[in-house]
Amino acid sequence: MKKFDKERVLLAVAGPVIALAVAFALSAIVLIASGKNPVEPFALMFEQAGFSDIQVLIINQASMYYIAALAVAIGFRMNLFNIGVDGQYQLAAMMAAIVGAHMNLPAALQIPLLLLTAVFTGAFWSGIAGVLKVTRGVSEVVATIMLNAIATSVIGYLWLPTVFGVKVGNNNTTGEMHSSGWVPGIDMGEAGEIYGLVILAVLLGIGYWVVLNRTRFGFDLRASGASESAAAASGVSPKRMVLTAMLLSGALAGLAGLPILMGDTHTYSLNFPTGIGFLGIGIALLGRNSPVGIAFAALLWAWLDKASPELDFHGYDKEIAVIMQGLIVLSVVVSYEAVREWGLRRQQRRVGAELAAGHVLGADNNTTKEVAGR
Repeated sequence: MKKFDKERVLLAVAGPVIALAVAFALSAIVLIASGKNPVEPFALMFEQAGFSDIQVLIINQASMYYIAALAVAIGFRMNLFNIGVDGQYQLAAMMAAIVGAHMNLPAALQIPLLLLTAVFTGAFWSGIAGVLKVTRGVSEVVATIMLNAIATSVIGYLWLPTVFGVKVGNNNTTGEMHSSGWVPGIDMGEAGEIYGLVILAVLLGIGYWVVLNRTRFGFDLRASGASESAAAASGVSPKRMVLTAMLLSGALAGLAGLPILMGDTHTYSLNFPTGIGFLGIGIALLGRNSPVGIAFAALLWAWLDKASPELDFHGYDKEIAVIMQGLIVLSVVVSYEAVREWGLRRQQRRVGAELAAGHVLGADNNTTKEVAGR
């Protein structure tokens, strides 16, 4: 491997490693300040990761985090901040649950129908922000935040018994989906079942890498995100790329809630997971928009979520995991900027050294020619 490639790998790894180290250190300081052992909580959580049932829970949770983070990452690659992933996946999951409860096709048709329902719902909801940006110049951040609030209201309306809602005790649901829309899981014995759509998450990660790194569209997307003016000069329409990126981001976001919907709950209710879209932002940042990096970050986040409840039985607050997640996000922003500045300085020194070497070589050649001429 060339020296330049090694430096690129070092820069790519340094940011996440520094961020995690800082987050662990700051979390330990918080524990010390509250009069608690700064090491035992982490030891307890690491111990939980060795149990097979916790491993299944981590993988299941990570699948949803992974899809949401991929949705965020597509926006990041285009220099867009789709903060509306949370509303997009919740509304998409609800629409899929409604369709699944009111249509009963063979599984070979029902499952693709539910997937497409979620994809188109998410794409439609994010597309609103995309259209506003390319036609009226509205910031996608403002638009998607407002659309999150509107999505919550739409979900509340659809839950009404006179619309699509079904009351189960004090819980609002969309009614149970027909079994033809259930995706069977991977049986792990006493440890439980891994969601069947974990495979979908893996395929989406592979597709994300192929599209961005091995297609003309992916090159145009990355080029537009790096410099809209340069991309426009090469014949790429920045507005078209903005709208396309928002549609793709929303389409992926729409799938984020389906692993648990089609593999476990089979209905959209008040107990359905929320906040996955916001967590996806931190996961995409930590993973540096790389499908492999995002996978590790999603597993880390899921581990913090599923291993932390054990802390309550040992006199520690499980919220330490939430604190650590927040510290990771803050540390990521700071460490990535520090690593970027360090990388720029190294590059400048390397270019300066090469120019100086070239100047000396040129001077030596001139001296040789003068001697030979004499």
